[in-house]
Amino acid sequence: MKTVQDSAPELSAAQQEWLQTNLVKQQDRHAGIVADMEALSEQREEWIEQFLHRIQERGFNYNCDMLRTIPADEIPAQPDRPFKVVF
Repeated sequence: MKTVQDSAPELSAAQQEWLQTNLVKQQDRHAGIVADMEALSEQREEWIEQFLHRIQERGFNYNCDMLRTIPADEIPAQPDRPFKVVF
């Protein structure tokens, strides 16, 4: 059985050039985003530490105005790998 994915029309030279140009631009934008996220890694570690401290001391709202503090034994351990930002 033949499907749409099995056959594609041939791209013209102009279409190939446009595709390559936009691919390079997209890769450059992605590299810039990754660099920005890496530049925030130290600050991100501070944010995570502050968050974990806050939910252990003050707690978090789980229903309207009801707070629940998280005991230290419920806090997951940090993995032994770099923090991965998904975007």
